[in-house]
Amino acid sequence: MNVRVLRIELRRSVAPLAGAVVLATALAFLYLLNGAWWRGTTAWTAQWTSMALWTRSLLLYLWPLAVGLGALQGLRDHRSKMSELLTSTPRPAWHRAATTAGATAITLASAFALLVLVGAVQVLANTEYTHLGWLPISLVGALFLVAGAVLGMGVGRALPSALTPPMLAMCAFVFMALLHMSLGRTETTTATGIPSTEPNRVSLLSPAVQEVRDVLVTLSASVHVGQTIWLLGLAATGFALLVAATPRARLIALTPVLAGAALALLVLPSDPRRIYVVDEAAAELVCDGPVCVAKTHRARLADLAGPGKEALRLLHGALGGRAPVSVRENTAVLPEGAVPQWSRETVLFDFDDEIIAAAKDEELTRALIAQGMVPGCSPVGWSSFGGEEFARTVAVAWVLGDLRPLPGTEPAGLRREVDAETRPVWKELKALPRAEQLSRINTMRAAALSCEGDAFDALNGGASR
Repeated sequence: MNVRVLRIELRRSVAPLAGAVVLATALAFLYLLNGAWWRGTTAWTAQWTSMALWTRSLLLYLWPLAVGLGALQGLRDHRSKMSELLTSTPRPAWHRAATTAGATAITLASAFALLVLVGAVQVLANTEYTHLGWLPISLVGALFLVAGAVLGMGVGRALPSALTPPMLAMCAFVFMALLHMSLGRTETTTATGIPSTEPNRVSLLSPAVQEVRDVLVTLSASVHVGQTIWLLGLAATGFALLVAATPRARLIALTPVLAGAALALLVLPSDPRRIYVVDEAAAELVCDGPVCVAKTHRARLADLAGPGKEALRLLHGALGGRAPVSVRENTAVLPEGAVPQWSRETVLFDFDDEIIAAAKDEELTRALIAQGMVPGCSPVGWSSFGGEEFARTVAVAWVLGDLRPLPGTEPAGLRREVDAETRPVWKELKALPRAEQLSRINTMRAAALSCEGDAFDALNGGASR
């Protein structure tokens, strides 16, 4: 490709505008809306993989935009009424198409790279865990934009109408919505019997990804390979449409996208558990004595070690031989709706738990004691408030000797409700002989750890409330 011609193409075509629109739209979406991408351990500026996945999720809106802008670029020869003149020149059609497509590809890829760079600069300041496992996620995202734009250019040249860009962009958006709402979802039932849906391999033909729910989750290698095959077919069809001059050639140009889709569906995983997988390197534990965190959060170990060891000491003093002996970040990634699984020997916690996220120093010790006593049995992805919170508050008071709200119970109304429910039970428990107190606490812990029975009822001696 002639560099001088490429420079002229960059100056005079829609390509720079396409890149600017994509970048500005993405940054406006991230910075002007206060969404889940700003919160917790999965914030888009907190970790590398989260940053890559959140920027990929923006393609739900950016990809149809790229397709529409590509179609606008594909109309250029028709708008300038130069189609017949260009076909009479000795310059090969594929050469002209490569220059036009190359300019658009460079600007869109550069726009996406700048978006990733904005996130990367902030991630560097927020984490000590650096790796390259996020790179394929972003590279495939950039390839999606490029392939979508080239396809749009080809369709725009094959169907030269002012209605083509907006209609094509709308069709791309509808296609994406269907993949995320019906065509790409499989109905299933959770372990608790609740109807749900999960992504299937068809959903992976979409450039966007699911909302980031766990910092340890990433896309598998087979997803990257399958999507790359699909995108090469998509781009090849777009380029073939750009150079096709007859209806027969345009029909033949559809072959790469159909072949790419068929091959991609053979490579893409059919099992949802092989689509989003745990990043084993990120989930590797880093420990300070009995207190461990995932490698991705190793910068937080120093602040956690002291409160964690103190929590274990206090639990041992209260529970004796039944007390847990270690504190560990929970690295198990369970499917939506699954019942959590807890250990009697280990205090498992998540940095995104409300009581952990809101706590520091002494309050963090209280929060870890609460996790060790009543870890919570709400299905994954669900939240609740009631008996478990009340049991947790009383249990921590029993260990520490004072009844007060736990970290994360901020609203005054919530604090009053917790106090009204727990104070009578706390007084009754403290009035019992030590042996009876310990018996009720052990019964409560058994119910809480097995997620069978009512932990707060156990503190009442099994009385119905």
